[in-house]
Amino acid sequence: MKYLVTLFWGFLIGQAVNYIGSSLSSGSYDFVTASAIGLFIGVMVILIAKSFPDQKHGHAAK
Repeated sequence: MKYLVTLFWGFLIGQAVNYIGSSLSSGSYDFVTASAIGLFIGVMVILIAKSFPDQKHGHAAK
């Protein structure tokens, strides 16, 4: 579920960044390019997160 949410937010943030960037540069907005970039960034975030070791959240045994 967390991967799906990460890809969803990557998609949304990619759309917003591409829309604002194209408006600022007087370019044209392209939905397909924004989607591809957003999903690529989402996959990269997932891969980077997987490269860190898992941390166990618990108390030390006494």
